[in-house]
Amino acid sequence: MLAASTLLSSAFFNRDPRRVARSLLGKVLIRKMPRGVLAGRIVETEAYLGEGDGAAHSASGKTARNSVLFGPPGFVYVYFIYGNYYCLNVSCLPDGVAGGVLFRALEPLTGIKEMAAARGLEISKPENLKDLQWLRKISSGPGRMCEAFDITRARDNGKNFTSSQSDLQIVDDGYRVRRVAIGPRIGITKSAAEPLRYVIAGNPFVSL
Repeated sequence: MLAASTLLSSAFFNRDPRRVARSLLGKVLIRKMPRGVLAGRIVETEAYLGEGDGAAHSASGKTARNSVLFGPPGFVYVYFIYGNYYCLNVSCLPDGVAGGVLFRALEPLTGIKEMAAARGLEISKPENLKDLQWLRKISSGPGRMCEAFDITRARDNGKNFTSSQSDLQIVDDGYRVRRVAIGPRIGITKSAAEPLRYVIAGNPFVSL
């Protein structure tokens, strides 16, 4: 865990996904690895509202695939999309009620070289670590950030973000977001116009 940071509790996630998605901005996603810690600040999220939301994985009811979304709040839900990459989500609302938040982008903080290597990015040039466009390739986008953090469904689906024993956690390090921008979700066709995408306004690491 980062110095002077607080692990988010299940109560944080036991709320309307819209409130959770907005509140997650500025928090830090952590992956504990044998060789060290990876950390990235959450700069972009999307809320998915459960069975009444046509774009949500839970829209048609509970299945073996989406059961985490109906479980207790604060658990990891990972799915594979377009036969190409994984997407990371967290469950919201009380046990038995579906709802979740998709993580769309991170600002890399710690373990940048390790994340870049996981993404297959060239790290032999020291100047790359100061190149914003190069840094954006690490975790700006849901697939990129999952690859950078080595997140897969087989490895991570069903883990508890709120457990001190988990190797995937979300913490509050005291960072304060000055302004939030809200707009429609990206890459969907159903309920596409809903203003459920949240970003730290002006942050260069958002996906678009």
